[in-house]
Amino acid sequence: MSAGNINTLLDLWAASLSSHGEGPPFKNSAALYATIDSTSLGAVKWESFELSYPDRLRPSRPDDVAPWMMARYDVWFRDVRQIAKNILGNPEFKAQIDYGPLRTFTEDGERELRNLMSADWAWSQADIISTYPDTKGTAFVPVILGSDKTTVSVATGHNEYYPLYASLGNLHNDARRAHGNGVVLAGFLAIPKTRKKYDDDSLFRKFRRQLFHTSLSRILSSLKDYMTTPEVILCGDGYYRKVIYGLGPYIADYPEQALLTCIVQGWCPICTNRKSNLDGDGGVLRSRDHTEFLVAEFELGELWEDYGIVGDIVPFTNDFPRADIHELIAPDILHQLIKGTFKDHLVTWIELFLAAKNGKARAKEILTDIDRRIAVVPPFSGLRRFHEGRGFKQWTGDDSKALMKVLLPAIDGHLPSEAVRCVAAFLEFTYFVRREAHTPSSIDSMNHALRRFHQYREVFRTPGVRADGFSLPRQHSCLHYRDRIWAFGSPNGLCSSITESKHITAVKEPWRRSNRYEALGQMLLTNQRLDKLAASNADFRARGMLQHAICADAGSLQDASFQELSGDGQTGQASARGGTRHTNKARVLQPDVVSTVTMSKTPQRRQYPRTAQPLGDQIGCAALPELVRRFLFYQLNQGSNVSPADLQLDHCPPLRKHSVRVFHSAEAVFRAPSDPTGDFGIRHELIRATNSWRKGPPRYDCVFVNRDSGRRSLLGMDVARVRLLFDLHDRGEVYHCALVHWFSRVNDAPHEDTGMWIVKPRFLRGGKPVLSVIHLDTIVRSAHLIGVSDRRTVEEGESEHTSLDVFDRFFVNHFVDHHAFDLLRV
Repeated sequence: MSAGNINTLLDLWAASLSSHGEGPPFKNSAALYATIDSTSLGAVKWESFELSYPDRLRPSRPDDVAPWMMARYDVWFRDVRQIAKNILGNPEFKAQIDYGPLRTFTEDGERELRNLMSADWAWSQADIISTYPDTKGTAFVPVILGSDKTTVSVATGHNEYYPLYASLGNLHNDARRAHGNGVVLAGFLAIPKTRKKYDDDSLFRKFRRQLFHTSLSRILSSLKDYMTTPEVILCGDGYYRKVIYGLGPYIADYPEQALLTCIVQGWCPICTNRKSNLDGDGGVLRSRDHTEFLVAEFELGELWEDYGIVGDIVPFTNDFPRADIHELIAPDILHQLIKGTFKDHLVTWIELFLAAKNGKARAKEILTDIDRRIAVVPPFSGLRRFHEGRGFKQWTGDDSKALMKVLLPAIDGHLPSEAVRCVAAFLEFTYFVRREAHTPSSIDSMNHALRRFHQYREVFRTPGVRADGFSLPRQHSCLHYRDRIWAFGSPNGLCSSITESKHITAVKEPWRRSNRYEALGQMLLTNQRLDKLAASNADFRARGMLQHAICADAGSLQDASFQELSGDGQTGQASARGGTRHTNKARVLQPDVVSTVTMSKTPQRRQYPRTAQPLGDQIGCAALPELVRRFLFYQLNQGSNVSPADLQLDHCPPLRKHSVRVFHSAEAVFRAPSDPTGDFGIRHELIRATNSWRKGPPRYDCVFVNRDSGRRSLLGMDVARVRLLFDLHDRGEVYHCALVHWFSRVNDAPHEDTGMWIVKPRFLRGGKPVLSVIHLDTIVRSAHLIGVSDRRTVEEGESEHTSLDVFDRFFVNHFVDHHAFDLLRV
């Protein structure tokens, strides 16, 4: 908020208090800033040092001295050791932190790899530390680093910044991913620039690399003494602990990884496989000892050509104990999988393949139809819309993630089975990788998907696509995910999307708030004030100083929601024929999958009649009273074994003094920690059944209905489309109901190419839909269906609002989010 807006708010506040003879706590913005600046909580002052090209190495002739050799480069930083202390001492994290290595197991006894401290690397570091003197009972604190250039404006002069971020491996992944204070801005690295004529100058490239490593070594120097000797600090839970620091995983995209590990672009930073055949055999894992041996034995040219090593640069990790940069490179889901293999490789290969096999004119027609298929995908909670298909110029990570959810059905029928299976296998691999926790079983499933991807990608080894093979660094990195997961736990907590999201609050917004003149100093001050405010907020809450009624109510509601979803462990066995009458308690449908569905708060009183018969006439379902009576039979006879087909209407209770209230939405709440969620991994989504959505066409969503909690995937659930949401008041009871149109599975196994289940709507003779009234308790969550095109061309008039009515069969999209992927996995 600008100073002017702060002053306006303070003036309004003062006016509201003047009648009481009181005033606001701050006279103006200057007084507010002065108070924040004087706060000691969260304070880590900014420091700087200056680096330049050594005088002794400059050419003797002035004409040979390049401008970059004369420039001086400022590096701004904060004491990383103090940053680590602040994170450890933050009471906000006291329940989301591990002070030592641990091993966790599932109910089935499988090892669980979730957070960094539960994986093998932390254990191996602890074993080494235990050999040091005076380290008994010491907590190991690995410092996670991440760096990446970012652009704040493409329209003004100096628009690039090079932030360095720090976090702690002790933090749980969800704390690091929460876009809060688990990741802290630690510095701004220098960006040496020169004229175009010097871009390829070997001296300039060497200086740029050495500047980077020297800067990191200086910034981290305060940690070095305490990597072998413990220090005592106060932690957020109120206890003092001895801690010993270490360098942890480094979050970076591929160019940054090459810079960090001092390798040549195109080579792997983790193994020595040759650049021309990265996925081949014969290479070994890189290590500090192995690299030092090679540097001692070979000339620089041989190192560059035969081993991909930049031999005249020393990695910054060599200055610190127990640090090997090759072991510390973290897997990068965003740039290696989502932006790299999916967007840059597969999407591009599809276009090239169609052109190579069909000619440019026909390929353009096919791609147009693929775009139309994507454009008519039905809406879904949180799903990005592609109104023009996948043809847009500037891709973001979110664009690529969204396209991954809908591309597979769009290409089915337009590409050979091998190509469709290649994309499906890679999507499965990516979704397995992005799990919040891994087990040996999930890692085996992940590797099985990767093997199928490698098998089916051979279809693209054709002239005009990938005739030279698949020696691609970002794609090759997939082979190292198994070992990195065993070393560091779930890659979700070490993805560059964490640092990229931090760019917004740490770099871009402070830059926009500045006056653009020497903006860096203003950005440093803004970040320092934000950190102080966050630290003060956490401290005040821990002391109970923010227990205002509004805050308390919000907290109790949040706690109640969490307790309802995870507290009592009750399992509901409701089926479509019956259910618990009054409650919407959470029920465990499959391991780690918890859900509850409740009606929205606001009934639509004016638009609909209050009894079943006229309501059925209005919505075009004359059989609604009969369906409600059949529903009541099963509600009043919970143990009945009478099948719906054998149930006589005469045996059903009559509708006497009853009333109905119609709703346009219901809310599904479930635990989905692998997806973007709120606190405790809880996800909320709306199920809509309305005759006009956003003042436009109607929207009737599809849902999964629980049939048999003992069976996995769609063998234990049905798919239905919600036609009406309503409360039924009858005989003193209230039933939360849904009128649904049933779908049936086309086969008892998923589609061979896409791996998706296929369903079709059920109709009686004469074309009448098969309808039922079910209890809301039997609904698991929303289902996303995408039409099966069967080689038909999507017509111009079709849209996302009509596709559920136009197509005859539908893919059940398990890639719409990670919860659906786990729910539907066979």
